[in-house]
Amino acid sequence: MSKPEHEFFPVTDVGYTVCPGDDPKITERILAKDSETGVATRILRYEPGADSTPMGVQEHDFWEEVYILEGSFTDLTLGRTFTAGMYACRPPGMPHGPWRTDEGVVTFEVRYRA
Repeated sequence: MSKPEHEFFPVTDVGYTVCPGDDPKITERILAKDSETGVATRILRYEPGADSTPMGVQEHDFWEEVYILEGSFTDLTLGRTFTAGMYACRPPGMPHGPWRTDEGVVTFEVRYRA
């Protein structure tokens, strides 16, 4: 299986849902998802004051590319803040987070398996 085929559509047609971890301040808009592998393309939103500390450091078994569209957040493990216009490409197993944001952040993410 793979992600479904979609021609251009307004992303606002897809609503935000609460991410795994159940923090209502951390939501995602799934644009495309492979139901078998779970890899997805999404817009991730942290509202101002969101903190993913309860979810701990994250590691995935897939590639993850992240582009920050607006706002900023801080990787609490690294003690570094990342801002709009910055990009990350994480191979499987790369630890990252947890994250906190004062102003809020919106990212565009693509996840896939090699």
